[in-house]
Amino acid sequence: MPGRSGYHPCDPAGTYRVGPVTDTNQFYSPRRKGKDCMLVELHVKNFAILDEVTVEFGKGFNVLTGETGAGKSLLLGSVNAALGGKVSKDLLGSNGDYALAELMFDSDERVRDLLEQYELPSEETLVISRRITDTGRSVSRINGETVNASIVKEIASRLFDVHGQHDHQTLLYPAKQLVLLDRYAGLETLQTLETVRSLAREYRAAKRELAEAEAHGAARARELSMAQYEYDEITAARLTPGEDEAAEERFRILGNREKLAEAVSEAETILSSGNDSVTQALGRALRKMAKVSSLDPKLEEIYEDLRLLEETANDRAAALTDYLGELTGTEEEFAQVSERLDVINRLKSKYGRTIEEILAYADEAERTIAKLSDFEGYVAGLTAKAEESGRALRREAGKLSELRRKAAEDLTARVQTALGDLNFLDSRFEIALTELDEPGENGAEEIEFRISTNPGEPLRPLAKVASGGELSRIMLALKAVSAGKDEIETLFFDEIDAGISGRTAQKVAEKMAQIAQTRQVICITHLPQIAAMADVHFEISKSVEDGRTRTSLCRLSEDEVPRELARMLGGAEITDTVMTGAREMRELALRKKSAGEA
Repeated sequence: MPGRSGYHPCDPAGTYRVGPVTDTNQFYSPRRKGKDCMLVELHVKNFAILDEVTVEFGKGFNVLTGETGAGKSLLLGSVNAALGGKVSKDLLGSNGDYALAELMFDSDERVRDLLEQYELPSEETLVISRRITDTGRSVSRINGETVNASIVKEIASRLFDVHGQHDHQTLLYPAKQLVLLDRYAGLETLQTLETVRSLAREYRAAKRELAEAEAHGAARARELSMAQYEYDEITAARLTPGEDEAAEERFRILGNREKLAEAVSEAETILSSGNDSVTQALGRALRKMAKVSSLDPKLEEIYEDLRLLEETANDRAAALTDYLGELTGTEEEFAQVSERLDVINRLKSKYGRTIEEILAYADEAERTIAKLSDFEGYVAGLTAKAEESGRALRREAGKLSELRRKAAEDLTARVQTALGDLNFLDSRFEIALTELDEPGENGAEEIEFRISTNPGEPLRPLAKVASGGELSRIMLALKAVSAGKDEIETLFFDEIDAGISGRTAQKVAEKMAQIAQTRQVICITHLPQIAAMADVHFEISKSVEDGRTRTSLCRLSEDEVPRELARMLGGAEITDTVMTGAREMRELALRKKSAGEA
């Protein structure tokens, strides 16, 4: 490879690192000043027959070519895996117990702001990786921080647009067509759409609440009666927080007052009554020790402890005497406390585990009573709420419709031009917006992309007209038109050229090269016309080594590109004539790009 001494782009040693060469990026025109947030590197390890591959992409138009089955689509699969797509553990290769797919992007202020929203490390580069183990578990990371797949998809959607082999089929679905139109229309339309969706949910909820109220009118009286009974039962009890605990404590004392009196009286006697009481014995011991404690310092501490014991015994004896004096209660009081506890426990069994929960239940019952007591006023309020919600929805949906109509007119004209560039001769394209009876979460209209591919034929829905190859070109036209309207820097196409050839293939190649003037484009292709337009060309090949199938990838120098084009043109046998044709094809592509025709 030019400029890298001793380096061979297809070195079979194991890791294939291929870097950008500046001489073929001369036709790339940056869309804006500063660093582009494009895909810089793809690193894949142990992914099916990809042992370990590192691809360093360049600006502009990157093309990957190779024989069928060489593993081109595995690269796209690894990209989808890194971006949070579904992946099976069966895709693990035989070189380890895990697979790894990693993408590295240049970062910019927009991306760094997005990372900060998710409290993720904000650096000069953005690295998105996913590790899949042989048990089927996987871990996604952004700049080293573990994240869930939804965050990966959200961030990746701002940077990367992957168009697989069959994605053009989504053009047949009106929901996808509406998404394409809204994205083309821009930020104001998308923000208005979010407002419409929020209002539509509010309107649907208000109508549901009104319908339920009207449908359950017959049961209103029963519900009101029950709520009134429950409210009256709770309020009649005049509960106060904490009284259940106090009542339980008083019930326990009254139920055991004789046992308490007997035990306390005996304890008081032992402590302080008679010559054999504890206090009398401690007093005698103190008097004996007082005579000798001054003779030995060791006895002073013992004497002090005995004095404290005597004071404590006297104090506790007095406390027991006071307790006996306060131990009152009658059978009548016991019956009253027992009855009160019965009331509290009955209410607990019906309305809540605590008095606080019972009182909260009463508050809710009171609100129900207020609502049902004025049922006509309640229904009138719900009706007014639903009508106001509907007016707000229709107002915002009308604003959205106007934005869509303007965008549809502009998009129709630009797609019409782009289709002409893609060899749709005398075709007509139309975006039809049909007003709905009532707006919903997607607005007040249905959408339908219509096309006529031949003169004299009426405009008809895509599903009834377009073939697979035509759908691919229509999708490409939409991508080309939208390229200048969104902030997505990198577009990945997997064999968008399916079903086309000849002059049409040349037109598709020129259109993709045109997109690559303002975006990074990565394309897997079988068509030499598209490959000839590349700014950066990678060749993917498959070989068998030591009984194992391995895929390798190399960056082609400008001198090597014609050989690969010749293979694509001539198949197994590459003659001088085929090589001459390949060189002419490449030279023609370079001239067109240099002249700004592609």
